[in-house]
Parts: sequence; C-alpha cells; structure tokens
Amino acid sequence: MATPYTESKWLSIINEAERELPSSFPKYKAPTPGTREFAKCIDHTLLKLDATKEQIDQLCEEAVREANLAVSAGALELDMVINYPLLKQQRYSEVYTDIAAVRNVAPHPVVLKVILETSKLSQFDIIAGCKVAEAANADFVKTSTGFGGQGATKENVRLMRSVIGPSMKVKASGGVKSANQSVTMMEAGAERIGTSNGVWIMKETQISLDSDA
Repeated sequence: MATPYTESKWLSIINEAERELPSSFPKYKAPTPGTREFAKCIDHTLLKLDATKEQIDQLCEEAVREANLAVSAGALELDMVINYPLLKQQRYSEVYTDIAAVRNVAPHPVVLKVILETSKLSQFDIIAGCKVAEAANADFVKTSTGFGGQGATKENVRLMRSVIGPSMKVKASGGVKSANQSVTMMEAGAERIGTSNGVWIMKETQISLDSDA
C-alpha cells in the first residue's frame, strides 16, 4: 500500500505539529458522572497478560487477516497497537502502511482505534503516532493497552487531543480506576475511557448521586 508522504515529509509534518503546540491546553466539559452520557464514555474491558511471545508474533503477522475476519463476523470496533519500535526509528511510511492496511479491510463505519503505548514514547513520538494514525484515517488514538508500563496520563491525553483534527478522538486507557480519574481524563480531552473497573466506576457515581440526594 502506497504511503502519501516521503520520510522527510512525514518528519516535516510532525515537526510542524510540535511547533504549533499551544502554550496552555483547554479544559473540556466532561459528562456528569452517573448520567447516561457519562456511562456511554466508559468501555469496560477485561485483559489477560497470558499470551506467549510466539503467539504475539503470529498475531502481528496475521493482523490484517484477523481484522478482515472480525469485520466479516460483524465487529463494529477494532483496536490495533501501533508498531512503536518502527515509530521510534522514524520509519513512518511503514507504520502508516500497517495502519492503512487494517483500515482498508475495516472501512467506516467500523471504528478503528490505534493504541500508541504512550509510556514507551517520547513527546515527539506521541505526536508522530497521532499524525500517522490520522493520515491513515483512524478514528481514535488510544493511550495504552494497560500492559506497557504507565497507563493514561492527563498530560498525554492533552497532547494527543491537541495534535489531532476534530474528526478524530482520544481514548484514555490504562490505570483509570475511579470516577474522578475518568472525569480528569475527559476534561483533558478523552471521549472514551478504557477500564477494567467500569462496573465499580458506575456504582461509585451512583453512590455519589444517592448521597447528594
């Protein structure tokens, strides 16, 4: 699959995005905890870190085929991990090709979320990942899988939100365990929260509403 830019052009785009970072970041309005709108932003997940290296390698090699099968089976959303080793090596065309191949077999309205693993990346790399995912027409950039070190931080969510266009969204995932943390991420610019504590978060918001009644 052809890449839209040369490596030097990719670098120019990313450098420009870094130069244009705002001196201060806006605070976004978060839905009121306990409401239906708040609940819609919470993705409850259950992840298990029991895959072997060989299994992971095989899954990476079969990513496009698996995406195709998932869409054929009726999947409405797909998550993929960006090839962050290549991203850190500034091999942006290869990273783009990987994402674009999945997008090609999972076109809209399937929602494609690209996981950056922000804890493994510098600020420049996070910007690069966002711009490459945007060019490949992904719908979301997502902070992390929850297994790659530190999860979501409000600083990284703000950074990601600031360098993508209005048609893209940010998902904060990894380490978000409470309603207050969820609100903090939403105020930083996240429109989705990935958490294995989704049930507790909703119970927590209901307890808070009941105590205020």
